[in-house]
Parts: sequence; structure tokens; C-alpha cells
Amino acid sequence: QVQLVESGGGLVQPGGSLGLSCVASGRVFTIDNLAWYRRAPGKERELVGSISRSGSAYVTDAVKGRFAISKDSTPTTMTVYLQMNNLSPEDTAVYYCNVLSLGSYVWGQGTQVTVSS
Repeated sequence: QVQLVESGGGLVQPGGSLGLSCVASGRVFTIDNLAWYRRAPGKERELVGSISRSGSAYVTDAVKGRFAISKDSTPTTMTVYLQMNNLSPEDTAVYYCNVLSLGSYVWGQGTQVTVSS
């Protein structure tokens, strides 16, 4: 079993930067993939980016060039980061961490990111 704890959301002005982190604990050796999703007001949840256990990273075209996903590991934890630069109001959403473990998806609690002047 894997547990996820997210942090780093908040309010930022347009053009600003924000970093999110998600710490996975428990049976982290079962994690195959980590990802960030977001759900904007009135919209469906969408993938932002993902990174495999081996470190192969991907971000969607909507955030390419502005967002970067990375990870770090210890023997007992695995942390996935989302660095967000040049933020715009369209990036306002609840951001969710997600991991694939033993064929099942585990979700974080979500963290609010608001981009507004």
C-alpha cells in the first residue's frame, strides 16, 4: 500500500512560479509511474505530466516549456515534483498527484493552485 501527501499549492500572480511536491510512502518499491493531474473549475480532470520509475518524463503540450516534472527516491519514500513557471490564470486548478502501483492508481488529496493578480 502506498500513501501520498501533497504540498506546495497556493496563490501566485500571472507570470510567477510555483513548485508542488508529492511524497509517496509505504510500499514505494511497487510504484511504476508517477503523475500530476489537474482539474480546473468546470472542466474535466486532465493529465499534466508523468514520470516513470526509470525517470522517463513527459509533460503535455498545454504546459510544455513552462512545467517540469522530476522525482527523487530514498529507500522508504519517493517524491515527485512539479515545477511550474510562467503561470497563467488558465493554470488555476486543483492539482493531484497520482501513482501506479501494482496495477492500481493511488491519488493524493489535491492541492489548490490559484493564478491571479
